Parts: sequence; C-alpha cells; structure tokens
Amino acid sequence: MLNWSKIDTVLLDMDGTLLDLHFDNHFWLEIIPKAHALRQGLTLEQARADILARYEAVTGQIEWYCLDYWQAELQLPIMELKREVEHLISLREDVPEFLQALKDAGKELVLLTNAHPDSLSLKIERTQLIGTQFDGYLDKIISTHEYGVSKESQSLWQQVQADLGFDKSRTLFVDDSLSVLAAAKEYGIGHLLAINNPDSQQPPKEITDYMAISDYRTLLPIT
Repeated sequence: MLNWSKIDTVLLDMDGTLLDLHFDNHFWLEIIPKAHALRQGLTLEQARADILARYEAVTGQIEWYCLDYWQAELQLPIMELKREVEHLISLREDVPEFLQALKDAGKELVLLTNAHPDSLSLKIERTQLIGTQFDGYLDKIISTHEYGVSKESQSLWQQVQADLGFDKSRTLFVDDSLSVLAAAKEYGIGHLLAINNPDSQQPPKEITDYMAISDYRTLLPIT
C-alpha cells in the first residue's frame, strides 16, 4: 500500500478518477455518433465507425480532448449536446472522504486534467467540485490545454513541475488511464495509483502494471 509519510503532493485526474466516467463514455460513444449520423445522413453503424476512426487518429493528443477541435471536425454543437445529458455527471461516492482525509493530512492537492476548460467548467458547476462541499480541498486546478499538450506528453510534465515545483519522488499521481500513468512513470513521478473502475456502469478492469483500487476508502487512514 501507499506510504503516506513519503508523499507531499497528490496530483489527481478528474474524469474516471474523481468523477464517474459513465458521462464521458455515454457522450462520446453514444450521443456523438447519433448526432453525427443525423447531420451527415449516415446509418448509426456508419457514423459510429467513422467517429471511432476519427478518435483513434488523435488518441493521446491534445486534440482528442479539445472540444473546439471536435466542434470544427464534426460540425456539431458539442457543449449544447453535453448540457443535454449533464445530469449524468456525477462524483464518485468514495471521493469526498478521500479528499477530506488528504487535506486533513496536510497534502498538497492538485487537479490535473486533460479536460477542455469548457468541459471542466461544466463539471465543476454540476458537481460543486470546488464549490461549497469541496471549498479549500484543491490547492490548484490545471487543464493541460493551458500548456497545449496532454498528460501523455513528457513536455506537459516538465512544464507542470516547473510551475508547481513539486518533488517528483514525493508526489502521488492518480489516474484511470494506463497510457497517462505510463507517461508519469517515464517522467519519474515517485508514486502511481490506478483506478480500475472508472465507469460505474462497466466491470472493473484488470490492472497489473500499477497499484490499482476500486474504492479510495481502502487507502484510509492517511497520516
């Protein structure tokens, strides 16, 4: 398990890590293909195949996470469509107790997400992630769009560390993406944690390359 006495800074992903990934999976794999089919006069099967090919072409790049890119690429009102299903945005139930314990233990908490700023704002608005319930929990919120590269890029890690000044060896990074965790490992982040159940509607993933959990409360107490 984690040795909290050797961790000062905790970098937290958002989607699938603090928030249930069901919203994002439903939006990008169901809502977008249907909207694309209607706009282009395609069958749903044709639209889904086209969309998946477009996703694959930019996987891991900042474009994959960029709402402006997809709005231009697909000629669809992405934020309007997101708001139609925003009721699906939800916080993982194990998160509040975990964040409180981290804060009580004096850890520096940073949200580090690939989410586009518009998506980030919508999710903060919907979950009150930094509102009344979580006021003061997060010391900083960073969208990688500020840097023009995603967490899969070593350049991102170099820039974020330069700005925050954290000690790599005393930093914990939590994410549900194995490719992102691999990038953090390559950069030398000392402690890594994977979330194996990012989508509440899907079975847990089998993860062997990293320490993985399905409930933050198994990590408590934090001292």
